[in-house]
Amino acid sequence: MRSRVGLVLIGVVAAGAVLAMVAWLQAGGDAVTVDQIGDQVQTLPHGQLPVFAKGADVAALYRFAVERGDVLQHIPCMCGCGGIGHTGNRSCYVKGEAGGRVTFTSHAAT
Repeated sequence: MRSRVGLVLIGVVAAGAVLAMVAWLQAGGDAVTVDQIGDQVQTLPHGQLPVFAKGADVAALYRFAVERGDVLQHIPCMCGCGGIGHTGNRSCYVKGEAGGRVTFTSHAAT
């Protein structure tokens, strides 16, 4: 009896997670992928933050990178990522922007 209740509970939790993911995708969020250097990447409409921008401080930094990219693009990164094409600190947060959408990278979060 206990195992049956446990299985039902697991099924309900899994179904809830799937429904939440479907609703999130319908709201315009893309799935998280991994790029050629192993960073997570996610493209979202302006105003949304990626799933890897966890915690208030990290979320604030990602928000700043989008809203004040004009500042961060002139600040060199200290992790040595220029060799992978980053042109300034903003590149550690944002891979690109087009059509009202932002492509984020987890490079700064990891």
